[in-house]
Amino acid sequence: MPTYDYKCDACDHKWEEFQSIKASATRKCPGCGKLKARREIGGGAGLIFRGSGFYLTDYRSDSYKKAAEADKKASSGGESSTKSESSASTAPAKSESTKS
Repeated sequence: MPTYDYKCDACDHKWEEFQSIKASATRKCPGCGKLKARREIGGGAGLIFRGSGFYLTDYRSDSYKKAAEADKKASSGGESSTKSESSASTAPAKSESTKS
């Protein structure tokens, strides 16, 4: 159920109301009691996802998770040596470019 913004044209009172989409707009102002209230067009609110269950990987099967873990372990051993080699070869290039 959405929250709607209202404003009274008689007294400029502003408020929010939690209503069903099918409910008719409120006409009576809670501030002055006149039937001059109107529903304003609002920007709405963004969706906020909290908790688990919002990622594709949360619904993976156990066999997929085991295979992914095995791949991660296998690739982590090979990546560490290439990372150190690539960082060693790029280090002098960075220092030369800063000297110029």
